[in-house]
Amino acid sequence: MTRVMILVGARPNLMKAAAILEAIAGYSQFTTRLVHTGQHYDDEMYKIFFQELRLPQPDIYLGVGAFSPLQQMGRILLALEPELMEWKPDLFVVVGDVNSTVMGALAANKVGVPLAHVEAGLRSFDRLMPEEFNRILTDHLADFLFTTSRDADDNLLREGIPAERIFFVGNVMVDTLLRFRVVAHSRAAWQEYNLSPAGYALLTLHRPSNVDDAASLKQMVSLLAEIDARLPVIFPIHPRTRARLQDSGLMAQLDTLSTVITTPPLGYLAFVSLMSEARVVLTDSGGIQEETTVLGIPCLTLRENTERPVTIHEGTNRLVGTNPDKILAVLDELLSSPTSRSGQIPELWDGRAAQRIVEILART
Repeated sequence: MTRVMILVGARPNLMKAAAILEAIAGYSQFTTRLVHTGQHYDDEMYKIFFQELRLPQPDIYLGVGAFSPLQQMGRILLALEPELMEWKPDLFVVVGDVNSTVMGALAANKVGVPLAHVEAGLRSFDRLMPEEFNRILTDHLADFLFTTSRDADDNLLREGIPAERIFFVGNVMVDTLLRFRVVAHSRAAWQEYNLSPAGYALLTLHRPSNVDDAASLKQMVSLLAEIDARLPVIFPIHPRTRARLQDSGLMAQLDTLSTVITTPPLGYLAFVSLMSEARVVLTDSGGIQEETTVLGIPCLTLRENTERPVTIHEGTNRLVGTNPDKILAVLDELLSSPTSRSGQIPELWDGRAAQRIVEILART
């Protein structure tokens, strides 16, 4: 038996791990252990995802909890070492680019366990973004680098990573989206908020550059007031974002907007349901850029850069930055155009990425 330990820590990891676990279950030669660091630790941020994505409960829960990023990272390292030493996996798998990802990669490297990184090679080329360091460090520790797009392969090769370690397999996030797309759409979550298909915007906002700085957050709330005058907005608020809004007094201002609907974080199925019928999605998330591309929904990314350029070159994503005037100009252009879907689905985003990953692992 080949022992495979798979690490998750934050909500985006769960969608990716779900695809891998489903694919690997079809191979009798593998036995798996799922480890959850507890980086996202409350029910809103992860428990419902285990239920909806049909994920098994973690074999190991590290429970690192509510600490500063550096404290969380240190606690992950300390908690992982004895688990790795006891079970002695033949392969350690990390996904994405969160703090749990890079700490899992470092722990595996230090105890001599081969490492696979799923979603390797993504680069924003912005060293002010914490996730950029996580991506780079994880990739340079990995023995197997599974990429979502050809540009990711190019990034890795430029950094000197040997070509024999790099495998272009497609996007496991898309595997899960396609697997649950029909059941999510059937939820018709827009009806719960008295919204109409193609008659509302969906907003997510959580990146430190947008919410941790008081001036930036105020600018985002002012932008939301302008969007509110154009069409209804549904805004599931990340716990960190809600805390910043409350601390700055901006939550009260947000509550005065007549057609802005604020909610706690939503489950996977409800969120995909809302996304699938939105007129436009505004976000600073990485994965949502990919999901909107597959769903054919226009996406305005509220950032100055993206590590997923394929969603711009081939998909429905537009990088609009954080200047409200520019964002509103692009939004008005979009709202004045027909609602027909545009863009194309990138290469190998076909729902079989995890299967390709497991096939590669099975023959090595």
